Amino acid sequence: MNRYSRQKKLHQIGETGQDKLKHARVLVIGAGGLGCAVLPYLASAGIGTLGIIDGDKVEETNLHRQVLYTERSLTRLKVEEARNRLRAMNSSVEIEIFREFLNARNAIEIISAYDLVVDATDSISIRYLINDACVIAGKAFVYASVFKFEGQVSVFNYKNGPTYRCLFGENEKAVQNCEEAGVMGTTVGLIGMLQANEVMKIITETGETLSGKLLVYDTLKNEQHNFSFKKNTKLKIDHEFFRNKYQKEYIRETTPAEALAGKKLLVDVRELHETPQIELKNLIRIPLSELEKNMQLLDKKAEIRLFCQSGIRSMKALKILENKGFHNLKSISGGAIEISKILNNEKEEEYIY
Repeated sequence: MNRYSRQKKLHQIGETGQDKLKHARVLVIGAGGLGCAVLPYLASAGIGTLGIIDGDKVEETNLHRQVLYTERSLTRLKVEEARNRLRAMNSSVEIEIFREFLNARNAIEIISAYDLVVDATDSISIRYLINDACVIAGKAFVYASVFKFEGQVSVFNYKNGPTYRCLFGENEKAVQNCEEAGVMGTTVGLIGMLQANEVMKIITETGETLSGKLLVYDTLKNEQHNFSFKKNTKLKIDHEFFRNKYQKEYIRETTPAEALAGKKLLVDVRELHETPQIELKNLIRIPLSELEKNMQLLDKKAEIRLFCQSGIRSMKALKILENKGFHNLKSISGGAIEISKILNNEKEEEYIY
């Protein structure tokens, strides 16, 4: 009872608010910079169940801003390291992990199991997917993005309010992420805590949320601005819309077992230093960054199966090759990790436990 006494003294929280937190189920999509800022505060506040989905591993360049991880975390799965740290912070919180990335196949099913979603990703295309799956599942989601010294926060689909598409329309143009543009850990931490604050307000039903508002914060100038936007009532996001929008993702993906059968050409588009190393006679390694200038190494008539660490870069590679006249292409779901399991005859683990 002492653990939450300080926040329960707030009349807006009290015993009733703390009970709401205890019974809440929150899904955090992404265990990178924003996720590492959001998760500790939600766990410490007593959120009953936290779900974390991310297929990435900890790298040294993550450590300056992804504060859940230590030097001992390097090369380990982020979701597993995050779960261990959060359990040490608050053993009463249930932690559910998904060792994969959110995609068109799993989004609706996973999101439907939670009360509220936190977008802690750095991919615009995934944000559209989160939005569409949340609308179909009837879930609100707390959005944030960071670019250099500036961050944005909003709440979408809250009580049937405006969605991500209401604000940003159909603009899915790629922008630089933290790896390309650079970022300060303090900026990511600040914006992530603003996200966590919105989660707390939504669950405890107190204060004003950022539904229909976009908060933009500039950490260099110490300036913030609020912009209002309205719901686009002409938008119709339903299961038919979802199937039509994302059916290519279903068609373009294949399983590791299918890719390893027969005489297919496997193309590893990861950087050369990435592990696990996959050694096969019918495999060629061409990093995504060098793909366009090395296309002569590939036979357009071959059955080509592309993979990376998880599936994001291999899907980008697929689209590049498609635009250059390649046709028999598929991206391997689960990437190098799942391929390695099959090759090493390892028992496939459950994604959730």
